[in-house]
Amino acid sequence: MWIQDILAKKKTIFALSPMADMTDSPFCQIVRMIGGADVVFREMVSSEAIVRENAKTMGMTDFVESERPIVQQLFGADPLTMANAAEIVMRHAGPEGIDINMGCPVYKITSNFNGCALMKEPSRAAGIIREVKRAIGATPLSVKIRLGWSDPDEFRTFIPIIEEAGADLITLHGRTKVQGYAGVSDWDRIQEAKKIATVPLLANGDIHEPSEVWEALDQTHADGVLIARGALGNPWFFSLAHPLAQQVDLKEKMRIIREHARLHLVHYGRGNLITFRKHLAWYFKASRLGCEIPHIKEIRACLMQVNNFSELESVLERVAPLQ
Repeated sequence: MWIQDILAKKKTIFALSPMADMTDSPFCQIVRMIGGADVVFREMVSSEAIVRENAKTMGMTDFVESERPIVQQLFGADPLTMANAAEIVMRHAGPEGIDINMGCPVYKITSNFNGCALMKEPSRAAGIIREVKRAIGATPLSVKIRLGWSDPDEFRTFIPIIEEAGADLITLHGRTKVQGYAGVSDWDRIQEAKKIATVPLLANGDIHEPSEVWEALDQTHADGVLIARGALGNPWFFSLAHPLAQQVDLKEKMRIIREHARLHLVHYGRGNLITFRKHLAWYFKASRLGCEIPHIKEIRACLMQVNNFSELESVLERVAPLQ
């Protein structure tokens, strides 16, 4: 079981959070290549689409061996459909774990009784966990939740319910669904949740810089952290969170971007980089670059127009030449 293996070795879990359209195979490969992350959670996929064996959705669960250990996140509202989807994913991809999304606040998800909407229906949530656990057996099952739908104390009754149903690990985001991503993540309540939980608990929310990892752990007493937006455009986040880590220079950052783009092209089998531009936008945020770059506005504009690797290469050469 990956959870116990990591905790036995280093006491603290550093995990990459599932993020829609972002934590795909190429990005997870880059994070694992750089090092520091103990496990990567792949972007959520629809249980209904998996059961229909939708080609695009099935492809989203594909991975390469270097990404292991990986956890595949599923979302859905029907217990049997979720269980069937988990079985299919285990046969198709064989991840080290399955994660159930009960924390997404986005209306498109919650309006169909998925994501955080399940926190309003604890009996349904428990039924989903029981059926999925029955389907995957000894494979670890984790659940991602929020403090609650509107009441930031809902987690107090929800955590025991999902633990009893079979959750092996819980990730808690320190906001309610109603808050969305507004305000600040309530690390004090995550600490309270840690006192309630009898299974390992990961803290999530507002850990934007590597230095904040230890602040979050000290304040929450969690068993680890699940890093989301802090890792976008910053795949060396986890390595920099380790003691005695060396800073990454600009040339190395450009090398990583090139490698990420190459993996993106290999994975998607397309000759253009249009779908890679979202990553470039993150890589070239001022907070990610860490230094002043002449004509940065012009460079960012050019990056948002690159179509292929040679065009990307010419822009990156302006930032930090290979030679």
